[in-house]
Amino acid sequence: MTEIFGDFIEDLPKGTEYLILGFSPASIPLKQRWRNNGLSADFLADYLTTFFPSSEETASHLNKKAEIQSAVSYIANELLENAMKFSVETQGYPISIQLHLNSERIIFVTTNSICREKMGDFQAFLIQLSTEDPLKLYMDRLEKNALEDINTASGLGFLTMIIDYGAKIGWKFQEMNGEKKAIAVTTMVQILL
Repeated sequence: MTEIFGDFIEDLPKGTEYLILGFSPASIPLKQRWRNNGLSADFLADYLTTFFPSSEETASHLNKKAEIQSAVSYIANELLENAMKFSVETQGYPISIQLHLNSERIIFVTTNSICREKMGDFQAFLIQLSTEDPLKLYMDRLEKNALEDINTASGLGFLTMIIDYGAKIGWKFQEMNGEKKAIAVTTMVQILL
C-alpha cells in the first residue's frame, strides 16, 4: 500500500546539492533529542547559505540570503519536531531529514514511522489542508488550540509553511516490511528561491 497526498515528487530533480541527517531511535530515545532539533535545523540553514555566493554584498542580496536562512531553519525545525513527536520509537525505524538545493527551489524530505491508529486522523487533516483555505484553517486551528488544554496535532506548523513561505507540501505513506503497528511516512516541503 502506497498513498500520496499533496505535492509529492517521486523522483527528485537530478544535479542538486543535498545533505542528509539521520537519527537512530536505538541510540537514545528520540524524545530526548527534542532539544537538538533547533540545533540541527540551524545547521541545515547555515549549510545551505554557503551555496549563495557572497560576492554580491548588496543589501537586497543579504536580505534574501537571511530570508532563506530563516525559512530553512523554521521549516527544518518543524519537520524534525513532527517526525520525532509522531515517530513510533519501539519500531527502531530511523528518522531522516534531507535538504536538496537546485537553482529553482529548496526541497526538504523527512522520513519517519507513524502509528497506524493515528494515520487516519492525519490523512483526514491532509485532505482538509488540500481542500480548504489555509488562512481560514490556520485561524480555526488557533481558536481550537486556545480552547484546549493539550493539543498534540494542531497542524499549525504546516499551515505556517504554506502561508508564510509559500511552501508546497506532500506526503507519502508506505507499508513497512512486515510491520503491522506502524507505517512509514515521508513528508516533502518545497519552497521556491
